[in-house]
This record gives sequence, structure tokens and C-alpha cells, in this order.
Amino acid sequence: MGTFVWRDADPDFGGFSGIEITEDGTRFHALTDRAHLFWGRVDRDAQGAVRDMVIEGRANLRDRSGNPLPAGYRGDSEGIAIGADGRIWVSFEGLHRVVAYDHPEAAADPLPFPPKLPGMRPNAGLESLAIRDDGTILAVPEQSSGPATPFTVLAFDGEWREHALIRRDPRWLPVGADIGPDGMFYLLERDFRGPLGFASRLRRMDLVEGEVARDEVLMESRSMQYDNLEGISVWDDGEGPRITLISDDNFLFLQRTELVEFRLHEGTDRRAAN
Repeated sequence: MGTFVWRDADPDFGGFSGIEITEDGTRFHALTDRAHLFWGRVDRDAQGAVRDMVIEGRANLRDRSGNPLPAGYRGDSEGIAIGADGRIWVSFEGLHRVVAYDHPEAAADPLPFPPKLPGMRPNAGLESLAIRDDGTILAVPEQSSGPATPFTVLAFDGEWREHALIRRDPRWLPVGADIGPDGMFYLLERDFRGPLGFASRLRRMDLVEGEVARDEVLMESRSMQYDNLEGISVWDDGEGPRITLISDDNFLFLQRTELVEFRLHEGTDRRAAN
């Protein structure tokens, strides 16, 4: 559907690791990896492509005592999911945890600490977060214990449990997740190729308790085709699923905050199309 480079002079703008788009495609919440949340309006042209991201507010996320979180170990926010009740869920790595916010400036309401899985460490924690319609939280760490070891999907619906195992292809690491309007689990993965930059891959799967019933690769980019895509939101504009991705520019002038959008056409050979 197109790309859009998003710019703003706010010194806290950048480093986006997660995004949520409303079902009508007109509103957004965007999360940075320094515990800042931006929200506002998405302006689109007649074809539905993004033409502007208008910031209407921002907040420094807080801890359970209501104090603003600093960047770093306690404030390394990575995944975002918004429930049907409007609560905002955020996953953090560094101090690995998942917390809820009743609104962007509220004190954190943390879940019990998740189990520490093999491979989890600072800067390689619960990178991907999604929420089902029934309120079940799903979280995937960025690393497993080895290049041939599957990734564990953790679920929380009153207590943490290991929900399913996702195949790991050695180069690709999970960086974002969402539940689509079709009920499927969408996983954004990244491959860092050194001087060749980043490549991105998008998978869709049907997660049932204890297994992955279906696993498709929907898109695989070339190196440097897009920037460092980390956040994903899947929604439906009335004509089918739309997928919005956002990049983390690492607060570096050589990179950019880029939004990339796709429409998913069912019944096509996606590997050939991409």
C-alpha cells in the first residue's frame, strides 16, 4: 500500500518498537524503546495510503508508584497491545515484565514476573506482545537458547504458562506480534545483515494450545528495502486485512522512522507475489 517517513522535532521522538492502529485506520498509539508513548491521528489519501501522522499527545510511561520510567534497564519498552477494554499493555526487556496502563499517564499495573526462558537476557527479552479478544496475553522473547531451538510463546490468563513453540529459522528473530481480525497470530521477524542493513519477514500462524496448526510466510523483504521494522498492527478496513509496520531508527541520523503498509490478498501465491 506504500511507505511513509515520519518526522518530528520532539527529542523523545524515535526508537519506535511497537504500534497499534484502530480498526478504522484513523488513530494510532506508537511506543518507543525509551518508555515513551505517542498517540494521535492518521491522515490518509483517497486510496487509504498514509499521508501524515499527527501527534496529539505523548507520555512518559510510569512505574507502579507513578514515577516516570527512565530509559535503559527499567524503561526498555518493546511490545504494545491494546485490549478491547482500552487498557494498554506493554512488555519490557532488561527487567523482563508485562504491565498494564489504564491510560498513558497512569501508574503501571504489573503482571506477575514471567518465567525466564533460556536465551532471555537484557536486550533480548519479551520483544513481541499481543492480546486476544478474550484478554489472553501472548508474549514471545527475541531469542531462544540456540539457532535451532524454537521460540516459546508465553500466555497469561491468570497465570503464565508455555502456550506453544514456534519454529526458528536461524537468521530470523521475532520483534513484533499482533492478533489479526481473523484471529490469527501475526509475527514480524528481523534479520540484521551487518553492512547490508536489515531485512524483514512477516509470518501468520494459527496458535492453539500446545501447537502451531498453520504457519505461512506472507512477506520477506530484501536487505535495506525497508528500515529496521519492529512494530506491527493488523486491522481490517472493510475490504480485508491491512498490516501496518513501523521502524526503530535507533535515534541515529542514518536511519529513519518509516511506516510500511500492506493489504493481504487471500488465495494468492504470496511467495511468488513478494
